[in-house]
Amino acid sequence: MELQGKNIAVIGLAKTGLATAEFLLGRGAKVTATDMNPQSLAAAALPGMKTAPHDPEILTGVDLVVPSPGVPPANPILAAAAGAGIPILSELELAGRFLHTPLIAITGTNGKTTTTALIGHILGQSGRRVFVGGNIGTPLIGYAGGPQEDHWAVIEVSSFQLQWSETFHPAVAVLLNVTADHLDYHGSFTAYRAAKERLFANQTAADTAILNGDEPGTAALAPRLAARTLRFHSGGTAATGMYPEGEQLVYVSPTGEKEIYPRSMVKLPGTHNLENVMAAVMAARSCGCTPAEIAAAVASFAGFPHRIEYAGQWRGVSFYDDSKGTNVDAVRRALETFAAPVILLMGGRDKAGDFRPLIPLVRQKAKRLVLFGEAREAIGVVLGGLVATDSRPTLREGVAAAAAGATPGDVVLLSPGCASFDEFRDYKARGKFFQDQVKALAHD
Repeated sequence: MELQGKNIAVIGLAKTGLATAEFLLGRGAKVTATDMNPQSLAAAALPGMKTAPHDPEILTGVDLVVPSPGVPPANPILAAAAGAGIPILSELELAGRFLHTPLIAITGTNGKTTTTALIGHILGQSGRRVFVGGNIGTPLIGYAGGPQEDHWAVIEVSSFQLQWSETFHPAVAVLLNVTADHLDYHGSFTAYRAAKERLFANQTAADTAILNGDEPGTAALAPRLAARTLRFHSGGTAATGMYPEGEQLVYVSPTGEKEIYPRSMVKLPGTHNLENVMAAVMAARSCGCTPAEIAAAVASFAGFPHRIEYAGQWRGVSFYDDSKGTNVDAVRRALETFAAPVILLMGGRDKAGDFRPLIPLVRQKAKRLVLFGEAREAIGVVLGGLVATDSRPTLREGVAAAAAGATPGDVVLLSPGCASFDEFRDYKARGKFFQDQVKALAHD
């Protein structure tokens, strides 16, 4: 792809947007960048990069538009570009066109960060040089602009990035699950699922696709894919793929050989993490890692911060940080992890989530519900009153209310089911704040 002398508009000037602009400038493109946030626009400074107000007029004379992942299709500039027939490519698609390191790409509504980190951990522990990034850490475009000296690139991929992909081609593609999320961005669940499924669009018979065999809509993809397909099941068996059997995990390879892994190697709690591990094992086997290497690496993996992470104990009450649980299905998975009575902290900024599927589980698992932030009223309309319910404006007040209502043996679980942006810059800042509040209780 020739970039020299091309006029390219970059929309969004957070980490990915700036990395994209730097990549384009390094290849001789003329870059004009914009951002809806005037402060981000004012702070953007790269030699040779022009900035402009967030207005469709930026498209005058433009050959290509590259939006950052969080820029929705309804954005006025993107809508105008599409209407004018100006090509739109995601950062992911652009990076893929300059990549020569083979890719392992992981997507899904939940679990993709843990699975991405685990696959990278297995490959690294097995002696492979590996880049881990994408939607977490370093954007893929940043890696594409470097020497690319690794054996594998393992990347987390979001539906936002896949939205504007055309030729993106992972050698190993993992779809963990698809449940309602980001409907405010995509407009419908059908459009959201279609974006996720673009992960497999350019795979061939030489590639590997790993699917959730327990999710009918995802498992049904298999006959339509060109790649060889493996499925993981948390219940039942698989003709080719992986499933639990007693205290073992059984992997049946594409050629029919069986391998046995100890279930005890999985240190992460919950059925969802068992699924993440099985997907990671199959991805690693597809890359040539041995069963012994994989078992040792999985056993040494401690998990990902803010994903049902133990945050401490106070007066016999255990606190868990699941700040990364920003959608309804993540809350479901977190609740299913615990047998003890749960005081559930939910809230933040609503992402047009449907909280009704949580009704049976809240009745079954939750001792108390503490709602906080902008979404507390919307959640309360659906879940409030199923169990004893508190409503607080801020997370700080929510944690205090949860602690005041807890008794020894309880679990206080922060699993917001919402974005963090009403109070915090991201889920990491929210999780750290929660953990700091728990530490403050312990020193009280």
